[in-house]
Amino acid sequence: MESTFHIPTAAEMLAKGESPDLLFWVGCAGSFDERAQRITKDICKILHHVGMKYAILGTEESCTGDPAKRAGNEFLFQMQAMMNIQVLQGYAIRKIVTACPHCFNTLKNEYPNLGGNFDVIHHTQLIQSLIDEGKLRPADGHVFKGKRITYHDPCYLARANEVYEAPRRALEILDSDLVELKRCRSNGLCCGAGGAQMFKEPESGEKDINVERIEEVIASEASIVAAACPFCMTMLRDGVKVKEKEQQIQVLDIAEITVMASNL
Repeated sequence: MESTFHIPTAAEMLAKGESPDLLFWVGCAGSFDERAQRITKDICKILHHVGMKYAILGTEESCTGDPAKRAGNEFLFQMQAMMNIQVLQGYAIRKIVTACPHCFNTLKNEYPNLGGNFDVIHHTQLIQSLIDEGKLRPADGHVFKGKRITYHDPCYLARANEVYEAPRRALEILDSDLVELKRCRSNGLCCGAGGAQMFKEPESGEKDINVERIEEVIASEASIVAAACPFCMTMLRDGVKVKEKEQQIQVLDIAEITVMASNL
C-alpha cells in the first residue's frame, strides 16, 4: 500500500515563514529517471517517518553541472553552479542530503570554490545516523533476513570522498549474509558511468565495465546487489540483463532496502 504525504518545497515553507532543517537535493536522475524516482520516494518516506523538517527545491532545482564539468565544459558548469548557489542561499539552506554521489561530490567539494558553502551528506550517511539514533530499525522477520547481499561502492562516494562505512552499517543491521565483492572499498571497480561516460557509447574493448562488475557479483553468489547511486543502479541492472540473471540477482538502493526492511 502506497502511503501518501505532502513533500513541501522550500518556496512553500518560506511562504509560511518557515525554513527546512534539511534540504533534499533530488538530482536529475532522481527527478526524471523512472527507476531512480522510486529511490526518491523511499528517501522521502524515511524523512517523513522520522519526522524530519525537510523540503525540496522542486522546479527551482537545476542540474549541479557535474556532467558538464566532467565532459570538459567548465563554463556551463560554473553557470549552472552559480545559479543553484543563488537559489540555495536565497532560502538560507545550510544542510543538504542527496542520493546521488555525483551531486554529493559537486555540492560538497566544488561549490565552495564558487561561494556555495553547505553541509552536504549522502543519503546512506543519513540512514546510518538515523539507525545509530534508534529512529530506524528493521521489522521482525523482515524480507532480507538471511539473504546474501553484496554492496557496490560508487566511485564518487567511496574513493573520491572515502564514505565506506555508512552504507555497510545500514546493511549490517539487517541480519543478512553480507559479502564483499572481489574489488571493493578503495579498490572498488567503477560501474562504467562516471566521468560523463553515462551519456556516450563505450570505447571499443574486450568487455563493458558493467558486465565485468556483474561477473564479480555472480562470483560472490549474492542474490541482492545494494547500490547507492542512480548511475550505478542503471549500469548494474543493464549488466544483470546482459548476463540474463534478472531472476537470480536483484539491484536495490540502500534507501529501498531500508524502507522494505522497516515496513515503512
